[in-house]
Amino acid sequence: MATPSAPSSSLPPKPHQSSSASSPLSPPSSILIIGSGVFGLTTAYALSRRHDFVNTTITVVDRADPSNPDVFPAPDAASVDTSRIIRADYPDAAYAALAAEAQLQWRQQTHPDDLGSEGRYSESGLLVVADGPAPPPGTPVVPGTSVIDKSKLTGMDYARFSWANVLSLASSDPELAARIKECPNTDAIKAALGTGGSSGSWGYINGLSGWANAGASMAWLYKRVRAEDRINFVVGEVTNLEVSGNTVTGARLSDGRVLSADLVMVSAGAWTGRLVDLTGQAIATGQVLGYIDLTPEEEAQLAHMPVILNLSTGLFVIPPKNGVLKVARHAYGYLNPTTLSVPPLVSSVTTPAAAVSLPLTTLTNPTLQIPTEGADDLRRALHEMVPLPSLRDRPFSKTRICWYSDTPTADFIIDYHPEYKGLFVATGDSGHAFKFLPVIGEKIADVIAGQCPPEFVGKWNWRYPASDAAIKTVITEDGSRGGVPGLILSTELERTSAVLN
Repeated sequence: MATPSAPSSSLPPKPHQSSSASSPLSPPSSILIIGSGVFGLTTAYALSRRHDFVNTTITVVDRADPSNPDVFPAPDAASVDTSRIIRADYPDAAYAALAAEAQLQWRQQTHPDDLGSEGRYSESGLLVVADGPAPPPGTPVVPGTSVIDKSKLTGMDYARFSWANVLSLASSDPELAARIKECPNTDAIKAALGTGGSSGSWGYINGLSGWANAGASMAWLYKRVRAEDRINFVVGEVTNLEVSGNTVTGARLSDGRVLSADLVMVSAGAWTGRLVDLTGQAIATGQVLGYIDLTPEEEAQLAHMPVILNLSTGLFVIPPKNGVLKVARHAYGYLNPTTLSVPPLVSSVTTPAAAVSLPLTTLTNPTLQIPTEGADDLRRALHEMVPLPSLRDRPFSKTRICWYSDTPTADFIIDYHPEYKGLFVATGDSGHAFKFLPVIGEKIADVIAGQCPPEFVGKWNWRYPASDAAIKTVITEDGSRGGVPGLILSTELERTSAVLN
């Protein structure tokens, strides 16, 4: 079914105006949530527990069957894998505070049903570092604010603002205050890392940060959702949104079924651009991950290392678990321009590109490997951060491309669509949403109810591009990315093939 053209009525008064600050919503009789990742499943859970939505039918549709642990979370989704960094180390005070709130639940490990129990959370500590001129000794630490300009931060800016915000949090948290320490030079960084390696010229270690098993945590969440017995799950692939005039009425599946609802929430992660035009607002980017098998002796050598994250290069290493070490890169990422047979729901303000960057994964290409460019960078991180001689030339046991939905400032998009009634969008994870699993659903539910948290008004809003230049591409410039912007995945794969042959 062809997607209708943009409506001529109900346009926003200004192109950049958002609808998230609208008056409180009268709960709809039915809500359809597209996507069962962190944004989608936590929102379904939050809504199912709210008295105002007690008469609302809630349906979640996803191509992954959540009742089948072999395919849920979807093997190519972002909310999967064995490890995701859990931190309150943010340059933006609003995200730092929200992540600290989430950490309170990640750290709960008293009972098996607690989120952090059964190996779901490991508090290894996090070593945050950056390259470049280190601040002179005694440089004042200026507390971060919630209104910093995140459009052109450097890695050192990110690290320094994060340090300021962690210090601010520590002023009311004696345990945190006792477990953070500045690492003002490479010798201090090397000592804090404890692997014999180092990275960056300045940094700090936060002992209250760590990492979580993403797949196990999503399974924990699904178990709690099922216990509510309020949510209907449909397995299917959404091909397009159903529209009547300027109102979204539901979604069509690849098998021809149509799911109707009064409110449709699209939370399809890096696949969101397939359904809703996000020109100039968000783009799907592929990030490289590599895994190396360790001997028991090697794992013991690295058992006490913290997560290390270099914000200038985007490279990071997560401590080993079950004989596997993970090295990855939080980068500008690869683009995968894809021409759609069914165009996304378009707006009246932007002209969608002929091709949309969408994920290319092993589900559609079982032989997919990461490009040589990315593999070489991961190898460089390994040599620098974990320089065990036995690992120098050991091949990766597995590699993966993880797909983000990136925004220019790494802010999420959590808002009603300003032109279509009945459409709510929650996307733009920008590679850092998973850590908010314990709290983000409640915040999204607040926005749905017309009560966006004040500290995120202006951050989570639907924002049309401010210029033609912004429309052409989305590059995340929040200071946390490494690599080269604009790399095309197919080109890098062709270069890899040429080298191999």
